[in-house]
Amino acid sequence: MSEMTELFSQLTLGVYVVGVAHGERRDAFTAAWVMQVSYDPLLLAVSVNPDNASHAILQASGGFAVSVLKQGQLELARHFGTRSGRGQDKLAGIAWRPGREGAPVLQEALAYFECELVNRMQAGDHEISVGRVIGGQILDRDATPMNYAETGPMDGSSTLYPASF
Repeated sequence: MSEMTELFSQLTLGVYVVGVAHGERRDAFTAAWVMQVSYDPLLLAVSVNPDNASHAILQASGGFAVSVLKQGQLELARHFGTRSGRGQDKLAGIAWRPGREGAPVLQEALAYFECELVNRMQAGDHEISVGRVIGGQILDRDATPMNYAETGPMDGSSTLYPASF
């Protein structure tokens, strides 16, 4: 692990699966860059790679669902974080249900939030999508949220950091 990778792994981040749907199209992807950005109104921000197959669905649908993963769900994080949604159904064989707006909510998650897209902006090689929270629920009160550091080298991000500042 490079020093830069080790440094950035000290940021406290959860692990989430973001579900999107538009018409008959559905997809989901693993994300660690999710955070609350406002109380009034309740807003969440999600960082999305525009090259991700889910990005176009999110923009067309105008909403998304954030399922909070719990400790012990590394394989679920890997499933949605290392496969492309182009040409395959990543939701096949996974217990999920459509949220109010159709976006997939994982039934085995710790909790979920449903959001209506209200803003987006470029942020380097990603786009920040801001959603107003319109619903949500805790599904497993006894669980502990998964921390991004638990995913180790799963997403290959260590190769994306520069060698120095």
